[in-house]
Amino acid sequence: MARINTVNYETANAEQKALFDAIQSQLGMVPNFLKVFAHSPAALKAFLGLHHIANAGSLDPQTRERIALALAQQNSCEYCLSAHTAIGRKAGLDSAEIKANRAGASQDARAAVAVQFARALVEHQGEITTAELLEMRNAGYSESDIVEVITHVGMNLLTNILGKAGRVDIDFPRVELKLAA
Repeated sequence: MARINTVNYETANAEQKALFDAIQSQLGMVPNFLKVFAHSPAALKAFLGLHHIANAGSLDPQTRERIALALAQQNSCEYCLSAHTAIGRKAGLDSAEIKANRAGASQDARAAVAVQFARALVEHQGEITTAELLEMRNAGYSESDIVEVITHVGMNLLTNILGKAGRVDIDFPRVELKLAA
């Protein structure tokens, strides 16, 4: 059961309704986690702005989703795992790749390095090793790419925390945190 209620369109103020209308026009729906963010239009705008700008970077959509899946699993956020499984499929990830991502890997060798780097950032609270950074560079990731991975880690941590703290009701096909054997 949700611990932070969603803002409903019917009871939303004018600013919240305008944000919901914009989200609806882009996504065809307003996910529950954004309805929770809407309690603070400033927080929702900040998240949407960062999300929009970060997604315009050099990381491809599949790698962004691989990172999101790995972190949702690592941080035990069932809402985010469910959402990013659906989004990842739309981005072209198949079931085997999604399973690998959840385990902190990838079938794509270069993407596996980014996924492992993202998990290390979370696990060590940013205190990565020089070897982990060199592995990113050796896999062909630029300084810009590395900063973008760090940015996506931060965004995913934010949504994982919101999803877990608020126990946001899942409005995507539910995916359980337990990995199938």
